[in-house]
Amino acid sequence: MPRPSPASPLLSLPGAVPAEAPDEGVAAHYGDLFREQRALADGAGFVDLSHRGVITVTGAERLSWLHLLLTQHVSDLPPGQATEALILSAHGHIEHAVSLVDDGETTWMHTEPGNQEALIAYLESMKFFYRAEVADRTDEIAVVHLPAGSIAEVPGNAVVRETAHGRDLFLPRADLESFAADHSPAIGVLALEALRVEAHRPRLGLETDHRTIPHELGWIGTAVHLQKGCYRGQETVARVHNLGKPPRRLVFLHLDGSEVHLPPHGTPVRLASDGEEGRQLGFITTSARHHELGPIALALVKRNVPVDAPLMAGSTAAAQEVVVEP
Repeated sequence: MPRPSPASPLLSLPGAVPAEAPDEGVAAHYGDLFREQRALADGAGFVDLSHRGVITVTGAERLSWLHLLLTQHVSDLPPGQATEALILSAHGHIEHAVSLVDDGETTWMHTEPGNQEALIAYLESMKFFYRAEVADRTDEIAVVHLPAGSIAEVPGNAVVRETAHGRDLFLPRADLESFAADHSPAIGVLALEALRVEAHRPRLGLETDHRTIPHELGWIGTAVHLQKGCYRGQETVARVHNLGKPPRRLVFLHLDGSEVHLPPHGTPVRLASDGEEGRQLGFITTSARHHELGPIALALVKRNVPVDAPLMAGSTAAAQEVVVEP
């Protein structure tokens, strides 16, 4: 069993409601989900992501070594430039996803909660004679997210990973409570998840299963570099990109707002014309309540599902928007 990250001290803040899997250990919200979403969309507050796994790689050959293992081009990654990358199986299926930045001396990565041990085991097995040292920093370093547009001051002891969606800070875990006191309001992970779904951004373990390939989720170009050298699973990536189409595609769904409950992860997706007993064509990966759009979801469906076809997620009517072209 994966070792869980330490429970966040911010769960003691007023109104904090603990999150459920896969985000145990931090707050789902602090009492007002839509207020928190609006604040995050406006560039205010911060999100406690201290449950995520944190890994560092040091050594003179760290980037050239990681370049051989990751789907991303990182051999010449400039200090401070954020990127994301995958590790694939020999058959091209997604096994790990990392968000990373290099500060000139150390490569910092965060990954899904509890996934760091398996990722480190793989990295250690591939070190051979390279001058690179891998370390699990989860117990001492917490990830904190500042939204895009935030003007919050970053502590001088934090490593910053800046993207179009905001800044991820690698912050000493001992400073988490003082950071929260200086950067309120605290915002729960459900608000961040709703904005992630709105932005059509996939997440390992939710949008992926044991046979997902990067093309199905739109990770080509953002997490997969098509012009770099050899890495495990590259043959599948090149073959599908050049000669074929992925068997499934990610879609964005507007869900019927009259339903009380959101369809959970794994809920079957079918053609609305076939009803609840029709053939399953996919499944819900993430669903959320959005402060403007109402109930929304991401789903993975068969590539040949017509892009204009009304769908059903369980018993909930759903209208689709294309994320990955069929």
